Amino acid sequence: MSVSISTHVLDTAAGRPAAGVTVELLCGPTRVTSAATDADGRARLGEALEPGVYTLAFHPPSPFFRRVQLDVVLESGHYHVPLLVSPFSCASYRGS
Repeated sequence: MSVSISTHVLDTAAGRPAAGVTVELLCGPTRVTSAATDADGRARLGEALEPGVYTLAFHPPSPFFRRVQLDVVLESGHYHVPLLVSPFSCASYRGS
């Protein structure tokens, strides 16, 4: 079974994608990879991963949220996990 994951970071206060946001993908304490979001706020973080529990760690452009961490279970197929962030809130969901 092959697993892949991507993300999209949106700055909801500015109403646009958040470019240059560092996103780390970890499996346990081990960093699998890290990437910065592109001009459209998107980043691909892994292809051909093993199924398991992974952590996405975002470092968003927010004066309050310095690090947003999500633990996700990846079983098979492609996962897209967006982050919506503003100076006052953040939210995530499983995208398509």
